[in-house]
Amino acid sequence: MPRYFALIPAAGSGTRLGGETPKQYRIVAGKPMLHHALQALALERRIERTFLAIGPEDAHWERLSSKMPLQNAMLLRCGGTSRAATVLNALREMERHGVLDNDWILVHDAARPCLSQAALARLIDEIDSDVVGGLLAVPVADTIKRGDEYQRVTATEKRDGLWLAQTPQMFRVGTLRNALADAPLDEISDEAGAIERAGMRPKLVMGECSNIKVTYAADILLAEAILNRGQVLARISKA
Repeated sequence: MPRYFALIPAAGSGTRLGGETPKQYRIVAGKPMLHHALQALALERRIERTFLAIGPEDAHWERLSSKMPLQNAMLLRCGGTSRAATVLNALREMERHGVLDNDWILVHDAARPCLSQAALARLIDEIDSDVVGGLLAVPVADTIKRGDEYQRVTATEKRDGLWLAQTPQMFRVGTLRNALADAPLDEISDEAGAIERAGMRPKLVMGECSNIKVTYAADILLAEAILNRGQVLARISKA
C-alpha cells in the first residue's frame, strides 16, 4: 500500500517580505512561520514523515530548530536555486530514506502557516484514489484585471473556471520527480505546473480562503488573526 509523506521546501529568502531573516523563520503568532507549517502536517496521523528541505548554508536553522515540532520529521540540506529545484533535490534525497515511487508526497509551502486539519484531511481523502494527484485550491471570486507596465487596465478577464492554487499539492513521488526532471525548473512555480507540462490534469480539491500564503508584511497580521482565532475556538471546544 502506498504511504503518505510530506515535504516543505524552505530554502527561499522571501525578499518581497523584506527584512534580514528569511520568511520561513519570521515570527507569526509567537512562533517561527515554519513551526506552524510543520505542526499542521505533524497532526495528520496518516503522514508517516515530513521532510524539510533547507539551504545547504542555512545559518538560522540551528538557532531556531529547538522551537520546531520535529516529531517524525527529517531535515535535508538540499535547497536549490528555485522552489522547483529544491523539491526535485529533496525527492531524489528521499529515495535514500526508503521513500518509494508509488508513495504519495504532499508538498506544502513553509509560508502557509494557517493550513487547517479539515482541509488537509479533505485533500488526502479525495486524492488517495486519483490516478494523477491534485491540490488544494479556491475558485476566483474577485474581478480579474490585466494591466500593462504603467499599471493601466488593458482587459477584464473572465473568471469562470479560474482557481487560486494553494498547498499542499499531492502527487505520487515517482510521477512528480519525473515531471520535474523533464521541466525547465525556472519556469515552474508549483508542483501541479510540472505535472501539467507532463500532459496530466491534476484534480482541484476545495481549499479554504484562510490558507493564505504570507508574501508581504501585512500578510503576517492576517495570518496571526487567523491563527489566534483558531486557538480561541480550540480552547472553547475543550471547555
